[in-house]
Amino acid sequence: MIIGLIGFGKVSQNIVDLIKSDDIEFITSLENRSSKTTEAIEKRKIKALDTFKEVAAASDILISANSPKNALEVAKSYGKYCNGIYLDLNNISPETTFKINEYVGDLVDGAIIGKIDSDNPTIYLSGKKSGELLFLDEFVNTFKISDEIGDAAILKLLRSTYTKTLSALLIESVEVAKEYDLENEFFEVLSLTEGENFREKSISRINNTLSNSKRKSEELDEIINYFIKNDLVMVKAALEKLSRFQP
Repeated sequence: MIIGLIGFGKVSQNIVDLIKSDDIEFITSLENRSSKTTEAIEKRKIKALDTFKEVAAASDILISANSPKNALEVAKSYGKYCNGIYLDLNNISPETTFKINEYVGDLVDGAIIGKIDSDNPTIYLSGKKSGELLFLDEFVNTFKISDEIGDAAILKLLRSTYTKTLSALLIESVEVAKEYDLENEFFEVLSLTEGENFREKSISRINNTLSNSKRKSEELDEIINYFIKNDLVMVKAALEKLSRFQP
Protein backbone atom coordinates (compact mmCIF):
# COMPACT_ATOMS: atom_id res chain seq x y z
CA MET A 1 0.00 0.00 0.00
CA ILE A 2 1.20 3.49 -0.87
CA ILE A 3 0.24 6.47 1.29
CA GLY A 4 0.93 9.86 -0.26
CA LEU A 5 1.42 12.98 1.83
CA ILE A 6 0.63 16.51 0.74
CA GLY A 7 1.96 18.66 3.51
CA PHE A 8 4.75 17.50 5.77
CA GLY A 9 4.27 19.40 8.99
CA LYS A 10 3.74 17.94 12.46
CA VAL A 11 0.68 15.91 11.43
CA SER A 12 2.37 14.10 8.54
CA GLN A 13 5.62 13.67 10.44
CA ASN A 14 3.83 12.07 13.38
CA ILE A 15 1.79 9.81 11.09
CA VAL A 16 5.00 8.54 9.50
CA ASP A 17 6.59 8.06 12.92
CA LEU A 18 3.60 6.11 14.27
CA ILE A 19 2.68 3.96 11.28
CA LYS A 20 5.43 1.40 10.92
CA SER A 21 4.69 -1.47 8.55
CA ASP A 22 6.57 -3.32 5.84
CA ASP A 23 3.33 -3.29 3.84
CA ILE A 24 3.07 0.51 3.79
CA GLU A 25 5.23 2.89 1.81
CA PHE A 26 5.02 6.65 2.26
CA ILE A 27 5.65 9.00 -0.63
CA THR A 28 5.66 12.79 -1.00
CA SER A 29 7.35 15.46 -3.09
CA LEU A 30 10.04 18.08 -2.52
CA GLU A 31 8.18 20.41 -4.87
CA ASN A 32 8.26 23.94 -3.37
CA ARG A 33 9.44 22.57 -0.03
CA SER A 34 11.42 24.61 2.46
CA SER A 35 14.86 23.42 3.54
CA LYS A 36 13.46 22.56 6.98
CA THR A 37 10.69 20.40 5.50
CA THR A 38 13.08 18.77 3.05
CA GLU A 39 15.34 17.87 5.97
CA ALA A 40 12.40 16.30 7.86
CA ILE A 41 11.47 14.22 4.79
CA GLU A 42 15.03 13.05 4.21
CA LYS A 43 15.46 12.22 7.89
CA ARG A 44 12.52 9.80 7.68
CA LYS A 45 13.75 8.37 4.36
CA ILE A 46 10.46 9.09 2.60
CA LYS A 47 10.44 8.51 -1.14
CA ALA A 48 10.13 11.88 -2.89
CA LEU A 49 8.58 12.19 -6.36
CA ASP A 50 9.08 15.18 -8.63
CA THR A 51 5.57 16.64 -8.27
CA PHE A 52 2.51 16.38 -6.04
CA LYS A 53 0.49 15.50 -9.13
CA GLU A 54 2.58 12.32 -9.39
CA VAL A 55 2.14 11.69 -5.67
CA ALA A 56 -1.65 11.96 -5.98
CA ALA A 57 -1.79 9.61 -8.96
CA ALA A 58 0.45 6.98 -7.35
CA SER A 59 -1.26 6.84 -3.93
CA ASP A 60 -3.75 4.31 -2.64
CA ILE A 61 -4.44 6.81 0.14
CA LEU A 62 -3.64 10.50 -0.28
CA ILE A 63 -3.44 12.46 2.95
CA SER A 64 -3.89 16.22 2.91
CA ALA A 65 -2.45 17.77 6.06
CA ASN A 66 -1.71 21.42 5.39
CA SER A 67 -2.68 24.74 6.90
CA PRO A 68 -6.48 25.14 7.00
CA LYS A 69 -6.37 28.08 4.56
CA ASN A 70 -4.70 25.89 1.89
CA ALA A 71 -6.90 22.80 2.27
CA LEU A 72 -9.43 23.70 -0.41
CA GLU A 73 -6.81 24.80 -2.95
CA VAL A 74 -4.89 21.56 -2.43
CA ALA A 75 -8.07 19.57 -3.10
CA LYS A 76 -8.77 21.60 -6.24
CA SER A 77 -5.21 21.12 -7.49
CA TYR A 78 -4.67 17.42 -6.75
CA GLY A 79 -8.01 15.79 -5.94
CA LYS A 80 -8.72 15.06 -9.61
CA TYR A 81 -5.50 13.05 -9.91
CA CYS A 82 -6.22 10.89 -6.87
CA ASN A 83 -7.45 7.42 -7.84
CA GLY A 84 -7.58 6.17 -4.25
CA ILE A 85 -8.98 7.54 -1.00
CA TYR A 86 -8.45 11.25 -0.28
CA LEU A 87 -8.11 11.68 3.49
CA ASP A 88 -8.40 15.27 4.63
CA LEU A 89 -6.88 15.82 8.09
CA ASN A 90 -6.89 19.60 8.05
CA ASN A 91 -8.45 21.59 10.87
CA ILE A 92 -11.22 23.03 8.70
CA SER A 93 -14.87 23.98 8.98
CA PRO A 94 -17.67 21.69 7.77
CA GLU A 95 -18.37 24.18 4.94
CA THR A 96 -14.82 23.77 3.63
CA THR A 97 -15.15 19.99 3.91
CA PHE A 98 -18.31 20.04 1.78
CA LYS A 99 -16.56 22.22 -0.81
CA ILE A 100 -13.58 19.83 -0.91
CA ASN A 101 -16.00 16.98 -1.56
CA GLU A 102 -16.92 18.66 -4.85
CA TYR A 103 -13.35 18.20 -6.13
CA VAL A 104 -12.52 14.76 -4.74
CA GLY A 105 -13.87 11.38 -5.78
CA ASP A 106 -13.54 9.30 -2.62
CA LEU A 107 -13.21 11.78 0.24
CA VAL A 108 -12.84 10.70 3.84
CA ASP A 109 -13.30 13.48 6.37
CA GLY A 110 -10.82 13.14 9.24
CA ALA A 111 -10.53 14.91 12.59
CA ILE A 112 -7.53 14.56 14.88
CA ILE A 113 -8.42 14.83 18.56
CA GLY A 114 -5.60 15.58 20.97
CA LYS A 115 -2.13 16.94 20.32
CA ILE A 116 -1.10 16.25 16.76
CA ASP A 117 2.44 15.35 17.79
CA SER A 118 1.51 13.10 20.73
CA ASP A 119 2.20 9.37 20.95
CA ASN A 120 -1.51 8.53 21.08
CA PRO A 121 -3.66 10.89 18.99
CA THR A 122 -7.16 9.82 18.05
CA ILE A 123 -8.55 10.09 14.53
CA TYR A 124 -12.28 10.19 13.83
CA LEU A 125 -13.42 9.45 10.28
CA SER A 126 -16.58 9.92 8.25
CA GLY A 127 -17.42 9.18 4.64
CA LYS A 128 -18.43 6.14 2.61
CA LYS A 129 -14.85 4.91 2.31
CA SER A 130 -13.92 5.56 5.94
CA GLY A 131 -14.33 1.89 6.88
CA GLU A 132 -11.44 1.04 4.58
CA LEU A 133 -9.13 3.13 6.77
CA LEU A 134 -9.88 1.37 10.04
CA PHE A 135 -6.68 -0.66 9.61
CA LEU A 136 -4.97 2.50 10.88
CA ASP A 137 -6.25 1.59 14.34
CA GLU A 138 -3.34 -0.82 14.56
CA PHE A 139 -1.06 2.23 14.76
CA VAL A 140 -3.27 5.18 15.78
CA ASN A 141 -6.59 5.19 17.66
CA THR A 142 -9.04 5.31 14.76
CA PHE A 143 -12.84 5.39 14.80
CA LYS A 144 -15.50 5.61 12.11
CA ILE A 145 -18.40 7.93 12.88
CA SER A 146 -20.63 7.50 9.84
CA ASP A 147 -20.79 7.38 6.05
CA GLU A 148 -21.66 11.08 5.93
CA ILE A 149 -19.03 13.58 4.78
CA GLY A 150 -18.79 16.45 7.26
CA ASP A 151 -19.69 14.51 10.40
CA ALA A 152 -16.06 14.37 11.57
CA ALA A 153 -15.65 18.11 11.00
CA ILE A 154 -18.92 18.85 12.81
CA LEU A 155 -17.90 16.63 15.74
CA LYS A 156 -14.63 18.51 16.10
CA LEU A 157 -16.52 21.79 16.01
CA LEU A 158 -18.87 20.52 18.72
CA ARG A 159 -15.88 19.54 20.84
CA SER A 160 -14.59 23.08 20.48
CA THR A 161 -17.91 24.52 21.68
CA TYR A 162 -17.31 22.69 24.94
CA THR A 163 -13.55 23.11 25.43
CA LYS A 164 -13.32 26.79 24.50
CA THR A 165 -16.44 27.75 26.45
CA LEU A 166 -15.13 25.82 29.45
CA SER A 167 -11.80 27.64 29.16
CA ALA A 168 -13.54 31.01 29.29
CA LEU A 169 -15.54 29.95 32.35
CA LEU A 170 -12.38 28.66 34.02
CA ILE A 171 -10.57 31.95 33.42
CA GLU A 172 -13.46 33.87 34.94
CA SER A 173 -13.71 31.58 37.98
CA VAL A 174 -9.99 31.84 38.70
CA GLU A 175 -10.16 35.64 38.40
CA VAL A 176 -12.83 35.75 41.09
CA ALA A 177 -10.97 33.25 43.30
CA LYS A 178 -7.84 35.40 43.14
CA GLU A 179 -9.82 38.48 44.11
CA TYR A 180 -10.89 36.72 47.31
CA ASP A 181 -7.42 35.20 47.85
CA LEU A 182 -8.87 31.71 47.51
CA GLU A 183 -7.13 30.46 44.37
CA ASN A 184 -5.38 27.52 46.06
CA GLU A 185 -8.54 26.48 47.89
CA PHE A 186 -10.58 26.83 44.69
CA PHE A 187 -8.38 24.32 42.88
CA GLU A 188 -8.24 22.01 45.91
CA VAL A 189 -12.04 21.85 46.13
CA LEU A 190 -12.45 21.16 42.42
CA SER A 191 -9.68 18.57 42.48
CA LEU A 192 -11.82 16.46 44.82
CA THR A 193 -14.20 15.76 41.92
CA GLU A 194 -12.15 16.64 38.83
CA GLY A 195 -8.99 14.68 39.63
CA GLU A 196 -5.66 15.34 41.32
CA ASN A 197 -4.07 16.84 38.18
CA PHE A 198 -6.90 19.30 37.69
CA ARG A 199 -4.89 22.36 38.77
CA GLU A 200 -1.99 21.67 36.38
CA LYS A 201 -4.32 20.96 33.47
CA SER A 202 -6.41 24.04 34.23
CA ILE A 203 -3.43 26.38 34.39
CA SER A 204 -2.14 24.94 31.12
CA ARG A 205 -5.58 25.44 29.53
CA ILE A 206 -5.81 29.01 30.83
CA ASN A 207 -2.32 29.96 29.63
CA ASN A 208 -2.95 28.42 26.21
CA THR A 209 -6.27 30.24 25.85
CA LEU A 210 -4.86 33.61 26.89
CA SER A 211 -1.79 33.36 24.68
CA ASN A 212 -3.97 32.39 21.70
CA SER A 213 -7.04 34.46 22.54
CA LYS A 214 -7.33 35.97 19.05
CA ARG A 215 -7.31 32.58 17.32
CA LYS A 216 -9.64 31.09 19.94
CA SER A 217 -12.05 33.99 19.43
CA GLU A 218 -12.01 33.46 15.67
CA GLU A 219 -12.79 29.78 16.20
CA LEU A 220 -15.69 30.61 18.53
CA ASP A 221 -17.01 33.06 15.94
CA GLU A 222 -16.84 30.30 13.33
CA ILE A 223 -18.80 27.98 15.63
CA ILE A 224 -21.51 30.59 16.15
CA ASN A 225 -21.79 31.23 12.42
CA TYR A 226 -22.04 27.53 11.57
CA PHE A 227 -24.58 26.66 14.26
CA ILE A 228 -26.52 29.86 13.57
CA LYS A 229 -29.88 28.11 14.02
CA ASN A 230 -28.93 26.95 17.51
CA ASP A 231 -29.20 29.01 20.69
CA LEU A 232 -25.52 29.10 21.68
CA VAL A 233 -25.84 31.38 24.69
CA MET A 234 -22.76 30.07 26.49
CA VAL A 235 -20.56 30.10 23.38
CA LYS A 236 -21.50 33.72 22.70
CA ALA A 237 -20.69 34.60 26.30
CA ALA A 238 -17.31 32.87 25.98
CA LEU A 239 -16.57 34.88 22.83
CA GLU A 240 -17.42 38.10 24.64
CA LYS A 241 -15.13 37.11 27.51
CA LEU A 242 -12.16 36.24 25.28
CA SER A 243 -12.62 39.41 23.22
CA ARG A 244 -11.62 41.38 26.31
CA PHE A 245 -8.12 39.94 26.12
CA GLN A 246 -7.57 41.23 22.57
CA PRO A 247 -4.91 43.94 22.18
